[in-house]
Amino acid sequence: MSSPDPQVRAARNLTDPSPENKPEKNRSKNRGPVVAVTGAATGIGELLTAHLVASDEIKQVIAIDERRGEASEATWHILDVRDPAIAEKLRGADVVVHLALDLDLETDPAARTAYNVRGTQTVLTAAAAVGVHRVVLCTSAMVYGALPDNDIPLAEDAELRATAEATGVGDLLEIERLGRRAPRAHPGLNVTVVRPTVLVGGTDTALTRYFESPRLLVVAGSRPTWQFCHVDDLVSALEYAALERIDGEFAVGCDGWLEQEEVEELSGVRRMELPSAVALGAAARLHRIGLTPSPAGDLAYTMHPWVVSVSRLHDVGWRPKWTNEEVLGALLEEVEGRHTLAGRRLGRKDATAAGAAGATVALLGTAALVRRARKARRRI
Repeated sequence: MSSPDPQVRAARNLTDPSPENKPEKNRSKNRGPVVAVTGAATGIGELLTAHLVASDEIKQVIAIDERRGEASEATWHILDVRDPAIAEKLRGADVVVHLALDLDLETDPAARTAYNVRGTQTVLTAAAAVGVHRVVLCTSAMVYGALPDNDIPLAEDAELRATAEATGVGDLLEIERLGRRAPRAHPGLNVTVVRPTVLVGGTDTALTRYFESPRLLVVAGSRPTWQFCHVDDLVSALEYAALERIDGEFAVGCDGWLEQEEVEELSGVRRMELPSAVALGAAARLHRIGLTPSPAGDLAYTMHPWVVSVSRLHDVGWRPKWTNEEVLGALLEEVEGRHTLAGRRLGRKDATAAGAAGATVALLGTAALVRRARKARRRI
């Protein structure tokens, strides 16, 4: 089910309010909300800040980051989101969109968790203290978990069954827990949670690196399904949340999904199929000895379905501008020339010397070679 059915496609054509996929404008800029964005100088935060300052629906944008960004129309405050002084910088904001998260594959996991969790705690507490009435958190549809018995698609209110075994997912689950607790601890504060699917567009994740491999690793007996989200669509969904057109918890992504066979046909990249024990065991060993940034838990998201309905956004008139096929094409263009095996980036020389299938086999055997070398050193 790679594209929306004719009824959904027709609804998109009828209800898209503009080519920019913006909410219908019914308020002057002077009457719009004041929106604060954390992590405003980079990544999604930078894109959202630029989008909001250009919107007639937004009265003012307060931009917060550890360095100044390009959006000169925003009011900038330079500080770490873990600094309690952020409370005064949020004073006067109606809505805070919290995007200051570190999900870099190369970051030390303990440092990453400390930053993500403490930052979210501080922002929620500070927002409540100065009278902000809504905080928007952005996590991921990965929190639903990738499991063989998942419904296709999952309902947005489905149980969150992910574990902390994949990169950053433990942080995202804790952020969602903080988001659920905050309204009880701070009456009057509302929390909206946005969960994008596989995010594409200037992103570097274990899932985008999957498409940098010379072969697409498929675990025997698994049923991968792919649902993408272009950053443009995430930005427009975050604008809906900032304008309070939608609240609660909802997913954002393309309509429908792609089966693995469709991905292979569209990409022209062939698969390498491995038994589950071999793939998972090798991934765990390579990560344990520090040769790859991705833990074995990341493999589950390339094995089992975790596509999700985006009906809540549909209900309020939002439609994605991108299809799964288009986002996959954009991703393949973006990663062209990169060489990744088991989540580890290789230089051009390494990739050329190793070859396609041979490189994968060689990398899967690296753990055993390293263990032998270590044993030999201990005997000396």
